[in-house]
Amino acid sequence: MSTALLIGTTACSSDDNTSGEAPVAATNAAASTTPSDLSAAQVVAGLTGAGYKCGRDGDYAICTTGPVAVWVLTGNHKRPPVVSLHSLGTAATATAEIGKVLPQALEIAHVVPARQITEWFGQQAGKSTAQLTEGDWQVELSVETDTDEPGAHLSLMDRLCKADCAAE
Repeated sequence: MSTALLIGTTACSSDDNTSGEAPVAATNAAASTTPSDLSAAQVVAGLTGAGYKCGRDGDYAICTTGPVAVWVLTGNHKRPPVVSLHSLGTAATATAEIGKVLPQALEIAHVVPARQITEWFGQQAGKSTAQLTEGDWQVELSVETDTDEPGAHLSLMDRLCKADCAAE
C-alpha cells in the first residue's frame, strides 16, 4: 500500500490492509492534518483500545487513564460535541497530568488541529481560566484551587454542532 493512498484515508480505515504492513506514520499524518468525523462510540472504542477504562455516567462516556478522565458526550452526532479532560490535584499537578494524555486523546478523538491545541495548553501554566478557538473547536481551561476537589478541566466543544450539543 503506498503512502499516497493512505493520505486520503482516515486513521480508522486500516482494516482493509491485507499486506500485513502497519502504515502508522502515514495514517497519523493524515489524522493530524484533516478532520475526520468519528462517532462518540468510535472515540470510546479508540480510548478503550489505548488502555483507558471506560464507563458511563448519564450522557457521558468517561474513560480514565491514571489520574485523568476523558469525558465524551454521547448521542447521535457525526462526532462528539464535547470532549473534556479532567484531573484532580493541585493546579500544577492536574494540568501536568492532562498535558501528558492530551495529544493521545485528541488524536484518538480526531480533534483537528491537535498540535495547536496541545501547544496552546502547554502555554497556560499558572492560569486559572483560558479560552481558545481553533479550527472547529472552542477550547476552555478552568483550574479550581479553593474547593473540596481542586483540579483542572479542559473542555473542547464542537462549534459546528447545532442541536443537543450539551448534556441535559
